[in-house]
Amino acid sequence: MNRQLLKFMQKPQLYEPSSNKFWNDEHISKGMLEAHLNKEWEAATRKYDFVINSVEWISTIAPPSQKNKLLDLGCGPGIYAELFKHKGYDVTGVDFSERSINYAIESAKKENLDITYICQDYLELDLEEKFDLITLIYCDFGVLSDINRQLLLKKIYSMLKHDGVLILDVFTPFEHEGKKECKNWNYFSNGGFWCEKPYGCLEAFYKYESNTILNQSIVLTDDEVKCYNIWEHMFTCDELLSELKAAGNWNVEFYSNIIGEKYINNSKTLCVVARKEI
Repeated sequence: MNRQLLKFMQKPQLYEPSSNKFWNDEHISKGMLEAHLNKEWEAATRKYDFVINSVEWISTIAPPSQKNKLLDLGCGPGIYAELFKHKGYDVTGVDFSERSINYAIESAKKENLDITYICQDYLELDLEEKFDLITLIYCDFGVLSDINRQLLLKKIYSMLKHDGVLILDVFTPFEHEGKKECKNWNYFSNGGFWCEKPYGCLEAFYKYESNTILNQSIVLTDDEVKCYNIWEHMFTCDELLSELKAAGNWNVEFYSNIIGEKYINNSKTLCVVARKEI
């Protein structure tokens, strides 16, 4: 175990994967779902008032009367999906978390909402159906590696109708401006987010030259060591435009966030509305 711990304490190579999956971990997924559902947390989902404003704005720039078939990638427990459905969209939601998707399905049944949910990694999605509108919300795009971002954009481009719209948001370099690399130890005697048993956790923050950061959590219990690498790439307008153009032909508009505020140079987030062109 000591050798394994020493290995993880070194700064990882760019986009080095976690040692363990966590989206469908029995314990961790409970905490993730709790974070999604807390309307006052800025955690797995943004605060609920912001979510409502996002859906309102999206429904004005891509109204359901014109862009009806909507695919929500990384839909979690269906918070956006249900609001989109109430706006009049025909909604399909995709998420890798089995717990979140099961919650979304049950919630839709209770609310008598006809929403299609798919439990799958959206990088492996292969749908014959074409969509008018595809959303990828809360900076999910930036957690992917360079290769996987391009894979996803090409997949999205192929799933959109000829005049379809992609809306996604990302962080900019201003999100972590001035923050230095650091490591901190914590001990959770009653368990916590990463494990229900007592555990120690070495939390590290690393920066890379390519506007990429890593939030790493090394979790130690009595009998094992697990490493969770949460990557985050940050974008300028030019870089995001370049990645979009490499995947297809788009007409692109930039905003400061996914509620449609005018883009400013020092914004910590960046939202793109990309309209597919043939």
